[in-house]
Amino acid sequence: MTDQNSEKITAVIPTYNEASNLPQLVSQLFGLNLPNFSILIIDDNSPDNTAKVAEKLSPQFGGNIETIVRPEKAGLGTAYKDGFKHAVENGSKYIIQLDADLSHPIPEIPTMLDKLKDSDVVVGSRYADSFWNFGPHANWPLHRRLLSSIGNLAIRIVSGIEVHDTTSGFKAIKHNVIRNIKLDNFTCKGFGFQAEMAFKCQSKGHKTIEHPITFVNRTKGYSKMSIFIVLESIWVLLWLRIAQIKKSASFNKNLKNRTF
Repeated sequence: MTDQNSEKITAVIPTYNEASNLPQLVSQLFGLNLPNFSILIIDDNSPDNTAKVAEKLSPQFGGNIETIVRPEKAGLGTAYKDGFKHAVENGSKYIIQLDADLSHPIPEIPTMLDKLKDSDVVVGSRYADSFWNFGPHANWPLHRRLLSSIGNLAIRIVSGIEVHDTTSGFKAIKHNVIRNIKLDNFTCKGFGFQAEMAFKCQSKGHKTIEHPITFVNRTKGYSKMSIFIVLESIWVLLWLRIAQIKKSASFNKNLKNRTF
């Protein structure tokens, strides 16, 4: 892992009814022994008391778990926006984005952070080597693989995103990226946020690389991914791409007509 000179690292984790997964997740994250590391939980007032579980766990880990409880369920995208902004405003230099469902391989995080030496964003990617990657994904049902693969292909065709895994929720991000992509202008409130973020990072010229991971389907709770989420992403990104093309065409026209 790269030497971050003890610069602050924060894992931003949105939660809704993840009380059963949280103790194991927290234990694995702190087990990495990352320097100056903390966890930020953004909970949407989970009825299973996820926030209370997080608050009880914090003293066991030096008080390095902060919990923000929002009044109601307001969408994954808005949770990440709130979490990213809070982390950066409180001095975090490196952000780890991940889900609370234990689907992401925690041991890969040090390597992903190390790869930030030569990039701005590192995506934990199920499709780093090939888009049609039907290799071993532990306990990941075929219908989920199809939805993810076809959805990612459609999103890439519509948006022009170069990253293969546009819907990945597992990333390592430098703080300057968060400041530059203007989160307040994001459209997607739900899972489409992932693809929109990939689009905005590429549009702003932030170097994004993919780190291959094996995705593990959740064993507790239920997946919130659906075809409607993919359709939301495609619709939003279609209009963003059109706006980008129009802006580029207008710039080129003005440049052509400019008198030197």
